[in-house]
Amino acid sequence: MIRSALALSLPVLALATAASAADPVQGTWLTPDGAAKVKVAPCGGSMCGTVVWLKAPLDKAGKPVTDAANPDPNLRARPVVGLTLIRDFKAASAGRWTGGKIYDPKSGKTYASKLSANPDGTLKVEGCVAVVCQAQTWTRAN
Repeated sequence: MIRSALALSLPVLALATAASAADPVQGTWLTPDGAAKVKVAPCGGSMCGTVVWLKAPLDKAGKPVTDAANPDPNLRARPVVGLTLIRDFKAASAGRWTGGKIYDPKSGKTYASKLSANPDGTLKVEGCVAVVCQAQTWTRAN
C-alpha cells in the first residue's frame, strides 16, 4: 500500500517540479544600450518585466527619472525604476512568449511584443506595429 501511494505521488511531484522550473526568459536582463536592467518574471498567469535599475537613475535636478513621455498626464510623475515595461505575455512554448505588450518610456508608446530565449543565452525582444517588427537582443545582467 505504501509503495502504491509512493508510486502515485512521484508523477505528481515530477509535474509540480517541472511547472515551477524557471522558463529561460526569466531573469534580469540588460537592454542593448546598457541603460536599464529589466527583471522578467511570472505575474499572475502571464510573464512581465519591471525596470529594476537605470544607469542614469536621476534627472538633471537630482530627482528620480520619471515616465515623463507617458500619454496619460496622471502617470508622468511615476518613477521609471519599478515601472512594468513588458506585460501580458502568454507562453507559446518553453522560452517563447507571445501576445504581450512592451512600453517605451522614452516615447510613451506601447507596442505588441514577443519574447524568445536565444540558444546563446540572450533574450530576443520584439516590438511590432501592424506586421512590422523590430528586434533587440538583451543580455543577462550580473
